[in-house]
Amino acid sequence: MEQGVRGDSESGIGLEEVQTGMRENSLARLDPFGTLPTELCAEILSCLDAVSLSNSELVSRRWHSMTSDKLVWKNILFRDFGPQGPTASDSTTKFEIGGQGLGSGEKGQDWKSMWKTRKALHQRWLDSHAAAVYLEGHYDSVYCVQFDEDKIVTGSRDRTIRIWDARTYDCIKVLGVPSRHHPIQPPALTGKKGRRPFHIVTSQQFTVKPSDDRPDLYHLGSILCLQYDEELMVTGSSDFACIMWDIKDNWKPVRRVKHHTAGVLDVCFDTKYVVSCSKDTSVCLWDRKTGELIHRLLGHRGPVNAVQLRGDLAVSASGDGVAKLWNLVSGNCVKEFPSKDRGMACVEFSPDSLTIFAGGNDQVVYQFDASTGELIREMAGHSGLVRSLDLDSANGRLVSGSYDNTVRAYDIRSGESIVQFAAWTASWILSAKLDYRRIIATSQDGRIVIIDFGYNLPGTDLLEHRRRPSAGSMTAGMGQLRV
Repeated sequence: MEQGVRGDSESGIGLEEVQTGMRENSLARLDPFGTLPTELCAEILSCLDAVSLSNSELVSRRWHSMTSDKLVWKNILFRDFGPQGPTASDSTTKFEIGGQGLGSGEKGQDWKSMWKTRKALHQRWLDSHAAAVYLEGHYDSVYCVQFDEDKIVTGSRDRTIRIWDARTYDCIKVLGVPSRHHPIQPPALTGKKGRRPFHIVTSQQFTVKPSDDRPDLYHLGSILCLQYDEELMVTGSSDFACIMWDIKDNWKPVRRVKHHTAGVLDVCFDTKYVVSCSKDTSVCLWDRKTGELIHRLLGHRGPVNAVQLRGDLAVSASGDGVAKLWNLVSGNCVKEFPSKDRGMACVEFSPDSLTIFAGGNDQVVYQFDASTGELIREMAGHSGLVRSLDLDSANGRLVSGSYDNTVRAYDIRSGESIVQFAAWTASWILSAKLDYRRIIATSQDGRIVIIDFGYNLPGTDLLEHRRRPSAGSMTAGMGQLRV
């Protein structure tokens, strides 16, 4: 308005702009959480990242109350750390290793604290910040391992299976009769290259005795492979046989099946089938309930070193340099996945049956499309034979163990190596498994090493799926713990 000209206060000219501005200021001061339903407010807040959500707590008392709602933080936890891809049903996938780190699902959980713990764990993975817990008790090389939140189960060249308490590191049971009277002396750990443990614990359990001294009940050779679920354990041995064990009946051996003519190198099972593979170049399919042989799958031209099962499909990896996909109903090979040069030693099959990972003498990890047979990528980094693979599809990680004495983990979305632990054992890595908080590897030197990113991290107990057993529910070994 020009200087000296009086505003027209009577005609209404210019009043519309003033009134509109007043309405906008009024709307800006309106708290949406004061009028919207609580469930809708929770959904809106769940769209924020955790930092923004924490900042929103400072707006007002009402906002603090809404942003502290347990449903909001549960949604944030599952969005940031829940399963990242499709998974198979319980009937077609292997027993969940280690849990998923998402708690028990019970009411009243502290979801915000759980998110903070998972965030801290994630950062430790990024920083390769882990403690090393060494379990010593086997008398010879340790070939295989599986674990969950309560226990760790290992099999050895000494012909025994050991069951360890996953929290106290005590050996609580020994199955089988050792082939040696005295343990091998593990070589000293002298590795100085790469990331070192921020803390080291050693649990020596050599004095724990077998639960039964009848060799006829157990394997007569090295324990080369094992798998278990909540009811059954199946082991394979250099004695050409598989043994089925009833876990609920105090790990009692209930059935010995034998059709292979050489050592059993790997086993896997679901609710319907047990699959074994052997140095004799064959794969055997068994009925889990009866132990009867269903099919003998032939086609490999070298030892079949590894096998994985998903529903009516199985994939095997052989020293002939080929991984084969089998239809278990027909017993036919439906697709092949060749390496570029040399033999394959290990294989993993994604829970959705869409991806196959394989490794071996080529010193790389291959990723194949299971539907088309196409090679998606090669994951490099190892300088020796890749002996072991394990997939944590929920967290997007693949772990590998190698004869170069290293354990690596890869991001399965990018194929990039995210952590490497060199010389945490004194010899070859023979098996490696992982979950959201740890990697457990076994070695030719007789040790088991737990690479624990959650060691002494507050809140890790909140992430466990199962409640911790009460004191006295597990019989502790009379070993020695050194910190």
